[in-house]
Amino acid sequence: MDAKGFVVPPGGGSVLNMAPGRSAALKLLGGETGDSIMLFEETAPVGADTTFHLHHDSDEVAYVLSGEITFKIGEEVTVGGSGTCAFIPRGVPHAWKNTGAETGRVVFLYTPAGAGGFFEERLGRPAGSINGEEANEIRRRHGWEIIGPPPF
Repeated sequence: MDAKGFVVPPGGGSVLNMAPGRSAALKLLGGETGDSIMLFEETAPVGADTTFHLHHDSDEVAYVLSGEITFKIGEEVTVGGSGTCAFIPRGVPHAWKNTGAETGRVVFLYTPAGAGGFFEERLGRPAGSINGEEANEIRRRHGWEIIGPPPF
């Protein structure tokens, strides 16, 4: 499929509700971009975090719009506020946590789009309805590997 150009207006895109106060506005889906990229804006309440994981087939970029996000990329830990941009190459273990005092907003981009399929596949499911082994199977399908629990 050849991708066609398009614009997603403010407030556009499908919203994935992940947990109370935590959501992702999916702006660019893999199928819409010829699997080139997948992009979403996450709203992350204070304390929101991820497991220590890696993506086998996708590079990841995280751009902090607001709040304070602590990133662990490999063994390096960095705290960043608004305007911070992180590049996470495929195959490198990483995690992040909102360590600030306010809700954070972060744009995440995967290229190629494969790893973003984890979020796309969860659309339309109630928040918190995919956990444990089911969530891990979805992650595996999209090239994720869990290395360990949240490191923060």
